[in-house]
Amino acid sequence: MEPQTSILNSEALRDYQRATFKRGSKTYFNSSLFFPPLVRERVFTLYAFVRRADDFVDAQPQDAEGFSRFRTYTEQALALKASHTPQGSPSPEDRAVIDAFVDLGKSLTFDPLWTLAFLDAMEADLSKSRYDNLDECLAYMYGSAEVVGLFMCRCMGLPEAAFDAARLLGRAMQYINFIRDVAEDRTLGRRYLPLEGEAEVITDPQWAGSHPERFASWLRIHLQRYRQWQTGAVAGYTYIPYRYRLPIKTAVDMYWWTARVIEQDPLVVFERQVKPGKPRIIAQFLKNIVTGLFV
Repeated sequence: MEPQTSILNSEALRDYQRATFKRGSKTYFNSSLFFPPLVRERVFTLYAFVRRADDFVDAQPQDAEGFSRFRTYTEQALALKASHTPQGSPSPEDRAVIDAFVDLGKSLTFDPLWTLAFLDAMEADLSKSRYDNLDECLAYMYGSAEVVGLFMCRCMGLPEAAFDAARLLGRAMQYINFIRDVAEDRTLGRRYLPLEGEAEVITDPQWAGSHPERFASWLRIHLQRYRQWQTGAVAGYTYIPYRYRLPIKTAVDMYWWTARVIEQDPLVVFERQVKPGKPRIIAQFLKNIVTGLFV
């Protein structure tokens, strides 16, 4: 449940950021706990902003007016021309989340265009529910995921040479989420995965259950695409300092694990949301420390 009182101090804000991040992305949240304190706080600030924007468009029913207030306040905080004129302003909690993100961006030189691209992608979820070809999907993922990889580069102080790999990592992680969440997205009236020549019925659980090989073939097209992007992202590990690489690789390993589980039984996406538990994440982190294998 969201807090009922205003955030008045930095400790309360950090608690709120942490809870918001954890609620929205358990795999990456648990992996991010292994960052050194300074980077971890930056990541919490970033992901609290990202998750709150996403909350408005994922709400049932969607909160278009709430998103409009959130976006307008962000644009004003960035000294950009506001694209909306909503009634009222965001909650004190959201203003604190936005202000913290903007301050972080100023100190780490986030490109404001990255933030606008992210907000554009979130806003697209208010009106566009299906992506029928890869080009459409890639355009969406640039704003919804790839720029988050760029924000992360700044949070870790990585060189611009790491940007291409960071974008691929953001894209790959989101794509495996699209694969994992096929059933949930369908209940929300959404489909992010391109049809690849199939009909809309491909994501219907009853149809898929009656045509398991057809569904498996379709899903494996997307799994292969995920693996291609994830492999490209791994090449960027060389830009990441050892201490920062551990949580990143741990998160990536968990997404590889998710892909393997789905590959073995594609219909599992209709039975449950495939996510690693915290013990598995911790065990993988410890394994990465012991083996020292990062490529």
